[in-house]
Amino acid sequence: MEDVRIGVFVCDCGSNIAGFLDVPKVVEYAKTLPHVVFAKENLYSCSETGITEIKDSIKEHTLTRVVVASCTPRTHEPTFRLACEEAGVNPFYFEMVNIREQCSWVHMQSREDATNKAKDLVRIGVAKAALLDAQEFIIADVNRKALVIGGGIAGLTAAIALSRRGFEVVLVEKEKELGGRLNDLNRLYPYGVKASELIGGKIKEATSSSLIEIHTSSIIKNVRGYVGNYEVDIETGGQGVHVSCGIIIVATGASVLEPKALYNYNGRNIITQVELERRLQKGKIKADGIVMIQCVGARTEERNYCSRTCCMTAVKNASLLKEKMPDTRVFVLYQDMQCYGVEGEALFRKAKEMGVIFINYDPDNPPVVEEKSVKVYHQLMGREMEIEYDLVVLSTPMIPGEDTDALSKLLRVPRDENGFFLEAHVKLRPLDFATDGIYLCGSAHWPADTRESISQALGAVSRASIHLARGSVKVDPIVSTLEDEDLCKGCGLCAALCPYGAIEIIDTPKGKKAGMISVACKGCGVCGATCYHRAIKMNHFTNEQVSAQMAAVVGK
Repeated sequence: MEDVRIGVFVCDCGSNIAGFLDVPKVVEYAKTLPHVVFAKENLYSCSETGITEIKDSIKEHTLTRVVVASCTPRTHEPTFRLACEEAGVNPFYFEMVNIREQCSWVHMQSREDATNKAKDLVRIGVAKAALLDAQEFIIADVNRKALVIGGGIAGLTAAIALSRRGFEVVLVEKEKELGGRLNDLNRLYPYGVKASELIGGKIKEATSSSLIEIHTSSIIKNVRGYVGNYEVDIETGGQGVHVSCGIIIVATGASVLEPKALYNYNGRNIITQVELERRLQKGKIKADGIVMIQCVGARTEERNYCSRTCCMTAVKNASLLKEKMPDTRVFVLYQDMQCYGVEGEALFRKAKEMGVIFINYDPDNPPVVEEKSVKVYHQLMGREMEIEYDLVVLSTPMIPGEDTDALSKLLRVPRDENGFFLEAHVKLRPLDFATDGIYLCGSAHWPADTRESISQALGAVSRASIHLARGSVKVDPIVSTLEDEDLCKGCGLCAALCPYGAIEIIDTPKGKKAGMISVACKGCGVCGATCYHRAIKMNHFTNEQVSAQMAAVVGK
């Protein structure tokens, strides 16, 4: 029988943990627990010094299991697993206990309670660690072809960057032409570059590349598979096209709200910023008085977010109008001016210097557009103003595209409360979906300007290139397995509930059974919890391990 020798390392995390609970007491308590042969306090367990101490202790005390009580495993568990592996211990003989977010940070006002809870959490972690099994990473081959959905600036940038790295790319665009929103724009801030020149160059490079296969007027009909091996059906020109690829990048962009029933919008003398851009492109504009109204249809109860790009679009276009027609009176009516970065503030100041007049209005008392004038209450001056106009320009927000919902269901990826695609983690994985092998960029993710869309596209390519360059993917073995085929009745409940499409019902000599696609599994446990025959086992979270943790909770 294996001699289980557990080492416990309790982290101070500077003062994040040690400032709110008694770490030495937790360490001494850990030494009294079954199978614990060594316990130590670390100032910063995740630092180079802390990692070295863990590796040295494994060798010195012949540890077979390691428990680290510190912060969230989401950020540091891979680091500690690697330390165990380098010291000769299977990385899945490691258990992490969160005594920062789940203890010290939520019990800052009670040191004694925080200390006692930390002891409980360590006891629970040790109970599970004693029953951990050795696991091996799952390795799967990766198809080195990529699929990019969306042919705007983000999608084209991603496709070109992938092709420059030598990877084959299939680019799918639902419209007849590539270019997306940039086809409608005049010039881009802050450098005044013509949108047509920028997007034209991208289109030329993409269409001339032998590694990029382009499908316009096309939609995604079906997606199957998992990271490294996706099977995608595309409908293009009434024909079906099948694509096998290893990764998918979503760059579908966003739509722009059409302000129907807002401010008497009519598309003639009351237009949107997009329509103004088209007129500026053609040079067909003449007016003595122009009024721009910000936050039209945004920052409301229905749509409570800021679209981020509207203010700088107004500043840019107002400045261009003043350059073109210096005598034209240009007003911008705003709630708050969001001019991001040094360059944005510089353009804002320049617009003021050119004579653009900015008037702050109260959202509870918005401007009123009449037949020949706009009435607005000037908050700073404390009086109502009446501004005559020839043209009113409404700044409307970006909104999710019409196909976003359908695509999210095909890809099995989430959307946020506003309908935009939702990343796996806003800080740790801002360009990844929770589903491995699928990435996002540009305004499909959130309203973004051209530079942000390009940067995000290059970031998504960098993430995707890891799998494509390696030609294989290494996946944690914390997945579900069919432990007892005889117990499985092939009912299909697990397959129906799996949010990642990681289970399929297959025909076997014993009848229909659940087939696990380990590479696609994220170890959420839904299948194991719902299998009423207990045929499914969750690696690293077995019934025995969870039962031991529960016993540790009540058996103080």
